[in-house]
Amino acid sequence: MKLPAPILVTDLFPRVNRELVVLLRDLSPDDWKGPTACARWNVRDVASHLLDTNLRRLALHRDGYASPDTPDLRTDRDLVEFINQMNDLGVKAARRLSPRLLIELLETSGQQLFEFFRALDPFAPAMFPVSWAGESESANWFDIAREYTEKWHHQEQIREATGRPGLTSREYLFPVLDTFLRALPHIYRHTQATDGTLIRIEVTGPAGGDWFLLREQGQWRLLLEVAEKPAAEVEMSQDVAWKLCTKGLGQAAAEQTMRFSGSRDLGRPVLNLTCIVG
Repeated sequence: MKLPAPILVTDLFPRVNRELVVLLRDLSPDDWKGPTACARWNVRDVASHLLDTNLRRLALHRDGYASPDTPDLRTDRDLVEFINQMNDLGVKAARRLSPRLLIELLETSGQQLFEFFRALDPFAPAMFPVSWAGESESANWFDIAREYTEKWHHQEQIREATGRPGLTSREYLFPVLDTFLRALPHIYRHTQATDGTLIRIEVTGPAGGDWFLLREQGQWRLLLEVAEKPAAEVEMSQDVAWKLCTKGLGQAAAEQTMRFSGSRDLGRPVLNLTCIVG
């Protein structure tokens, strides 16, 4: 058996940001107005959201500045509502910016974000826990990996909306999938099974791999490269996997593309993978 290792992706940020800038500079005026997988947002809005998240992270985390409008967040529902409100306000504010200015600000703020993340101890406690993985405290490396998935999947939405090639090589996409699938033990927390039960999740494609859940002492444990025969197996493509995790594909549509072996009841909870907040 092999345990999952920390996901260290800080050095990917300038590359992904550079790819984003090149992509946006190539867009036509009509491309900017095109619809995306984010139901309420067009291409420009998704790019604006990427800028807004850069600026908010730098202001709050790097500079220690909290907006005086921040409410008292007591519950998970409060957090979701607040994030949705901030996302909406950020997108609306950025509609005042020209595409040129939007791109320039993305380029400079993206570089600043990379430099800030590079200065952090990856194994120190993060300011923000990865809540969709069930953590109340996370290490910086996991929080940074979560932020990387945001940068990657929103850029991918722009690429799909404008007919541009995706950043789906293993270098870029495998860390996204590996980060998302760290949520499996949390997703399966209410799924009962006897100790020793093993579930295999296979993501197919060049950026894919195998992840295993093992039931031990009444809890699920995430492992890699397990030799034992699983009681259930789920196979899905890399495209289905990232879209399922980011609400870009509904559960019913995703299930139709998956292959289940063994106990389907043990396999189906994977459909609950949602690795975004809001």
